[in-house]
Amino acid sequence: MERREFIQKTAAGTALVGLGLSLSSFKTVATKHLTILHTNDVHSYIDPFPPTHPKNPNMGGVARRAALIESIKKENPNVLLLDAGDVFQGTPYFNYYGGELEFKLMSMMQYDLATMGNHDFDNGIDGFYAQLPNAKFDFVSANYDFKNTVLNGVVKPYKIFDKDGIKVGVFGLGVELEGLVDKKNYKETVYHDPVSVSQDMVRILKYEQKCDLVICLSHIGYQYKNEPDKICDLKLAALTKDIDLIIGGHTHTFLDKPTVVKNADGKDVLVNQVGCYGINLGRIDFYMDSDKSKSAAGRSIVV
Repeated sequence: MERREFIQKTAAGTALVGLGLSLSSFKTVATKHLTILHTNDVHSYIDPFPPTHPKNPNMGGVARRAALIESIKKENPNVLLLDAGDVFQGTPYFNYYGGELEFKLMSMMQYDLATMGNHDFDNGIDGFYAQLPNAKFDFVSANYDFKNTVLNGVVKPYKIFDKDGIKVGVFGLGVELEGLVDKKNYKETVYHDPVSVSQDMVRILKYEQKCDLVICLSHIGYQYKNEPDKICDLKLAALTKDIDLIIGGHTHTFLDKPTVVKNADGKDVLVNQVGCYGINLGRIDFYMDSDKSKSAAGRSIVV
């Protein structure tokens, strides 16, 4: 009996460690569980890769992603589904339908929120705006000033969600468009520095709106090894305070699990990105006690 008890206790302890939790997280039955699911740089890849594809055989595809999301929601109904930009451009579906199909499918999968990537301007800012009625979810971008464009007041800086009493603030960031996108496509859109904008967003979301979790939905890139001075998600995490999670895009970086970065206060920030083309679905689970103490674990799920 002692041996069996020992094995059972050891197995239980291992399961908790695997979730990134300490035993203290279970000191109260009031622990709440929020699952963040996310994609980035899907680039109009609707169909799975063919079985003969040299790099990604039988991977990806919207139908499979939808089934995966649905199964996770059955396991935990408290889910936020987010996209970090570059929904558009990459297959004939975009060339033919101009983004209509992508937005309709994301709406069917019940995406909650997305930010804009540089390729989302590929049909011009007016082309993007024309497709928005097909999106049953919002777009956020805090460092693009759209005041002299059709997106003024349409794309907001942030959005707040309430999931089972957990107040979640999500703001968006975009990459600098000059030199990357034709000026006629983004028109009078003005780019602002992501670091100072993020500090403003944190002040609003954490301190004014009293959010329990602050998430940055970023399309500025994970890291630029050949351009060390360029702002990226890892630098943003290190230079700011009170961001809990940065979900990234743009650099098509495949991470098996989130990178943990120390912020300006020496606290942990999770930074994640799941490559491109819908090959992976990111999953991050947050656990929150009644005293608002948090723990988290994340991984990348192959679709």
